[in-house]
Amino acid sequence: MTAELVFEDCRVPASNLVGEASGALLCMMRNLEIERVGLAAMSLGIARRCIEDMNQYAISREAFGKPINKFGQVQRFLAESYAHFMAGRSYVYQTASALDLASVGNVLDSDGVKLFCSTMAKDVADNAIQVMGGYGYVGEYNVERLWRDAKLIEIGGGTNEAHHKNIVRDLAANIEKIY
Repeated sequence: MTAELVFEDCRVPASNLVGEASGALLCMMRNLEIERVGLAAMSLGIARRCIEDMNQYAISREAFGKPINKFGQVQRFLAESYAHFMAGRSYVYQTASALDLASVGNVLDSDGVKLFCSTMAKDVADNAIQVMGGYGYVGEYNVERLWRDAKLIEIGGGTNEAHHKNIVRDLAANIEKIY
């Protein structure tokens, strides 16, 4: 549940102060970095489950006398989904290990990893729906819910468009990050 809290003329005794005075912006920025890495990790879970379900379905479903995982287009969906998942996993692990919980300064990669992984998870879920056909679209199977969850992650923690803006801004100021 989300709600607005308003504190007017509220005095907080110094003994109840959390962190340093006027340090809330730094805390908020650090929390955004952590949130974005967390959302990227959630995206990995979505993609992994979609790959598992898509793979199992492609092994068990037959068409023209053979499992559909023997057909080129299904192979492409599975193989590309797996490769993108593994790339996202590497990016999440790298970004999470570089995260300094005592300061800010990893905005470029926290934006980048959330942008990449949220889009990747939605694309993998879309591939799973495509491989599973009508079954991928019904509530009996997980992938229709996973697609909705992945779409929500693209919005939560900052929209993809906001991440595009942030990444371009940060690259303009820190081009050495790509070396």
